[in-house]
Amino acid sequence: MTQDTLNSAPKEQFEDNKNLENENNAEQSEHSTENSVQESQDSSRPDFNEMTLKDIVQYFQELLERGDQQEMYKYSDTIKAAFYKTLKKEKIALGIIFPQNEESLEQEEGDVVSVNPFAELERGFKELYNKYKLERSVFLHSLEKNKEENLVLKNRIIEELKDLLEKQEDLQHTFPTFRELQNRWKSIGPVPQSHTKDLWENYQFLIEKFYDFVKINNELRDLDLKKNLELKAELCTKAEELMNEPNIVLSFRKLQKYHEEWRELGPVPKELREEIWERFKKATTNINKRQQEYFEGLKADHKQNLELKTALCEKAEIIAGNKDGEKDWNTLSKEMETLQEEWKTIGFASKKDNQRIYDRFRAACDKFYEEKRHFYSGFKKEMQENLEKKIALCEQAEALKDSEDWKKATDQLISLQKKWKEIGPVARKQSDAVWKRFRAACDHFFERKSTHFSSVEENYEDNLNLKKELINEINEYKPDSVTAENLAAFRDFQNRWSEIGFVPLKEKERIQAEYRHAMDSKFAEFRSNENENKFGRFKKHIKELKGSGKGDKGIKVERDKLFQKFRQLEQDIALWENNIGFFAKSKNADNIINDIEKKISKAKEEMIQIEEKIKLIDKQYE
Repeated sequence: MTQDTLNSAPKEQFEDNKNLENENNAEQSEHSTENSVQESQDSSRPDFNEMTLKDIVQYFQELLERGDQQEMYKYSDTIKAAFYKTLKKEKIALGIIFPQNEESLEQEEGDVVSVNPFAELERGFKELYNKYKLERSVFLHSLEKNKEENLVLKNRIIEELKDLLEKQEDLQHTFPTFRELQNRWKSIGPVPQSHTKDLWENYQFLIEKFYDFVKINNELRDLDLKKNLELKAELCTKAEELMNEPNIVLSFRKLQKYHEEWRELGPVPKELREEIWERFKKATTNINKRQQEYFEGLKADHKQNLELKTALCEKAEIIAGNKDGEKDWNTLSKEMETLQEEWKTIGFASKKDNQRIYDRFRAACDKFYEEKRHFYSGFKKEMQENLEKKIALCEQAEALKDSEDWKKATDQLISLQKKWKEIGPVARKQSDAVWKRFRAACDHFFERKSTHFSSVEENYEDNLNLKKELINEINEYKPDSVTAENLAAFRDFQNRWSEIGFVPLKEKERIQAEYRHAMDSKFAEFRSNENENKFGRFKKHIKELKGSGKGDKGIKVERDKLFQKFRQLEQDIALWENNIGFFAKSKNADNIINDIEKKISKAKEEMIQIEEKIKLIDKQYE
């Protein structure tokens, strides 16, 4: 190659060299931006500290099966730390180890399966982790080996480029060889980091030399520049379309790929070189700006998430620091669980704050559950005492289950049931057994009682007919005035009604209503006088108290007695109504329920009368 030939190299080649330099600088800038994107992606990793041990092992297993070395390398140490941290907490919760025990969980031996329920899970995790380390070692060894091979191949291309520059062959033979070397270079993967810079500079130097010292045929050069222009225009179009990509991170990654393709392409016609580069640079600027706005918005979200999580930490710390002597552990536990569920709905904080705020929240939760564990460990003694009390009630109920003193035994069993409800809880594994024992004794007695009184049920229909006949008789009676004879008839009807026994339960309310209607229609004056007489006697009694030496104090005492009786009847009704539910599942329980309903009805009527008497007293002192 002569000096004239060298001097005749077109001026455009120098412009090409300058453009290559600009593109190389752009490459370094884009690489640094890409690294920032990669770092931002770490915030999207799963929160392994929120997973169970089995979920962590399952996730690690799936990670190994996918075989993505980069993903495994990114999460392996985090998964390992989360596994042993969660394992330690689980062992502390079960009492296998204590919080002050600083001995490493990873050093537990595999022969403690009989006392360590996590041994198999630990062994399985260690096998997975060892498998990962082995695969990682093989991968890195293979990667380094490939890089060394790539280094040899690229050095060989550089030598071939040097040989090509020294040849004096015709351009039609030289240029295809040059293109073939470029394509081979692009197809070869990375080389060891220590050789990357020098290798790239040597390659760029030889490429520039080729354009500087080889006089390209104008026709072939024009075709090459035109082809490069078409390819770069396509890259511009692709870069511009990235603005429509909803995934901002994905669009940024694609842009980096387009820049790599751009750098591998040769020059374009000089008159269009600046225009096509400005178009591509504009698209790049738009994507970079969009990416920057995205991460600024992400920072705002991280800040808001940190504020929300800080508020949850404060609430959790208040619950954990509750100093009340009597804590409602169930309510507090539900509140803590609600906070934990709300925590899961909040996204990540920034990378520097996320672990710190999580550790703060976890510390408050751990403190609460540790105190709860201590409380229930002391609660065992109380539950044992409750168990002994309930066993004593079982023995009393079993002593009564074969009694034939139906009334007395019934009252005693109901009293035992009331005492049972007043006794606190027992251990869950014993609660069901002791309850079944007590229930069996009660059921045995009430089934015997039901069987005993079942023979009475056949008389209910006869009693119903007798009451219907009595109602007809009352309706046909025609009292003309308030006479002694009519008063005697009124008393006789009342007595005869009371003497008639039970009627079927489904007819009870209806027949009682018919009776009241008949008596009210025939003897309204007598019933009114009867009520007046009752309250007249009570009024007289109040006047006597007021006129006596006791005075207002005696009346106040009388009112207090009435009020206490009213409250006692309320409690009795509540107990009886509860007992109806208690015996509802017993066989042949209709008679028992009927008796209790009669007591409830009578108590309610008495409560109405007591309430009227209290109002009467209060009215006199208004």
